[in-house]
Amino acid sequence: MTTITDIRTIAVTVTDQDAALRFYTETVGFEVRLDAPISDTMRWIEVAPTSATTSIALVAPSETNTPGVDTGIRFSVPNAAAEHATLQARGVAVGDLLVWDDVPPMFSFDDPDGNRFYIVEHVEW
Repeated sequence: MTTITDIRTIAVTVTDQDAALRFYTETVGFEVRLDAPISDTMRWIEVAPTSATTSIALVAPSETNTPGVDTGIRFSVPNAAAEHATLQARGVAVGDLLVWDDVPPMFSFDDPDGNRFYIVEHVEW
């Protein structure tokens, strides 16, 4: 038995925390949950969709963590086609909108560091 109840934060490595913060807040539309120095040279930054319980930590690169990965993270939206059009209009690198029978519409997008995320339409089954 575990006492774990939720997922709080998922870390994503970025090359420039300030640039990433601007992208996720100003372009994607996330809110800042936390932006705090943890040393003279390091910061802990968390962003998230307004109603989400899980945040994304924008962490600086290290020897073991580099940017430009497929994060596997999937965000939920009420309308994937509308979100695809919105992000594309804002200059975000979006993949094709994929629509198949019996599967929610979805697409991928990359942040400026090449980290890949996915948008999936929320469908009640």
